[in-house]
Amino acid sequence: MTTVVLADDEALLRKALATLLALEGGITVLAEAHDGESAVRETMEHLPDVLVIDLEMPGVDGLEAVAEIRRARPDQVILMLTRHARPGVLRKALKLGVQGFVSKSSEPAHITSVIATLHAGKRWIDPDVSARAVVDDSPLTDREMDVLRLTRDGYSVADIAARLHLAEGTVRNYLSNAMQKTQARTRHEAARYAWTHDWL
Repeated sequence: MTTVVLADDEALLRKALATLLALEGGITVLAEAHDGESAVRETMEHLPDVLVIDLEMPGVDGLEAVAEIRRARPDQVILMLTRHARPGVLRKALKLGVQGFVSKSSEPAHITSVIATLHAGKRWIDPDVSARAVVDDSPLTDREMDVLRLTRDGYSVADIAARLHLAEGTVRNYLSNAMQKTQARTRHEAARYAWTHDWL
């Protein structure tokens, strides 16, 4: 029996998936989480074999949650559900050690088989996801993508600095570099440009 914590902010989808995974057999859903913060909390409390986590969630997103979990549990097996397989995000998730990527539109039976694959120590990336991940035309560094992603989420420079554990001046430097590379006049314009080009 493989134990799972399931994290997704869409309640209907999360509850349906929890029910369907249990019906597929061989999987016990120990807990559900509705955002990144609760995903971290439930994972630390229940210590599942596999964490199944949505990439895009409000507040603490999937990547931030994974980074925090990795610091405490470096060997945690993680399957990331994604609707928009943006190259920059996928590369960052791979660097964080995420072992699997599955499209949110996948059949429950497929998600179940991928969970089993990851639990057996292997990796899995859906073909449509991996095809996008190799398209790397972004001139932005990882840190520049981080600050633009948080800019897009509406955070101030001070908030971004606090979340990324950086000095405000350093954040401004990253934003300035990103603005030059995207030929944008403001950081918000740079974030929009990077998003529309699938870099974030």
